Amino acid sequence: MITMNNIFANRLITARKMAGLSLQSLADKLGNIVTKQSLNKYEQGKMKPDSNLIIQLANILNVSVDYFFASPDVEIRLANVDFRKYSSKLRKSEEAAVIEKSKDILERYIGLEKMVNLQESPEYFEYAVTITTEDDAENAAKELRKQWNLGYDPIPDVVKMLEDKGYFVIEVEASKDFDGMKAEVDDKKVIVLRQNYNGDVVRKRFTALHELSHHALSFSADFSEKEKEKLCHIFASAVLYPEEMAIKELHQDRFRFYQKELEMVKERWGISFPAIFNRALRLGIINYYVYRNLNIDYRARKLHLNEPATFLSKEKPVKFERIIYFALGKEIISVNDAAFYAGKSVWEFREQIHQMA
Repeated sequence: MITMNNIFANRLITARKMAGLSLQSLADKLGNIVTKQSLNKYEQGKMKPDSNLIIQLANILNVSVDYFFASPDVEIRLANVDFRKYSSKLRKSEEAAVIEKSKDILERYIGLEKMVNLQESPEYFEYAVTITTEDDAENAAKELRKQWNLGYDPIPDVVKMLEDKGYFVIEVEASKDFDGMKAEVDDKKVIVLRQNYNGDVVRKRFTALHELSHHALSFSADFSEKEKEKLCHIFASAVLYPEEMAIKELHQDRFRFYQKELEMVKERWGISFPAIFNRALRLGIINYYVYRNLNIDYRARKLHLNEPATFLSKEKPVKFERIIYFALGKEIISVNDAAFYAGKSVWEFREQIHQMA
């Protein structure tokens, strides 16, 4: 039987890990009014803090007081967790924070989905051919566009497309060293993105497709992680900017690109300048000498710090939020419940809702 003490203990552990803090770090932030040993006993359910300390814990860990006493509808166990390459820069505590934040969101997301009894079958992309060459990755991208009836048009919103296909796409607050992560929950496929990309939606689109490739593709067993990452990059770029259209628009045997031309490609296809360079090299539109000079000039002009042109797409997960409002409109949940699922305080949630009838 799960007691209130057990609930508090488990939620305290989760909140501390989401904040990326060790027991000693948490004790330090509390001004050592309690010891590391006492905090450990709280997390083991052997002791419980008084109300004043609970308020301080909530403030430091950036959760509501109610969070400590809310029992999740489902218990989430993430499987096949895989961070994108940039995560090599992440400390273990940061990785743990991303995982715990993902679990916290998914507990609410999947729990509410079960409550409203949505009967939607996913349309996951799976590629049966083992990826051993760059051409295999290119062909996988072509097959995805074929299976999902994308034709040769730009994808208006990659995140929305993935949600429509049944993937759980969620965002977490994390440092700039984290780009993306893929995981599984039972038979559900999850893609985790960083919440703040500073308006760089093309990078977010690319990362979402990169994580999709880790779900959908299998690689030769003797490949290194670096080789796999390169093939995932090729897949993501090929999905964003299909071969036929890249060759048609960019033509063959180029010696240079002009910035305005790159801006027009980016605005139409939602792909970054460096990804266009890689695409052009891959398809034989430019040679390696031109490719190298393009990248040198790109960084010399500091375009990597503020790349010009904008792709008009939100690239923001919305499915979970839609389910919350659906459940609220059907009176399956109360406003207080809705605030819990949205991860907001009740007053904050009430501020953003406007009932129409």
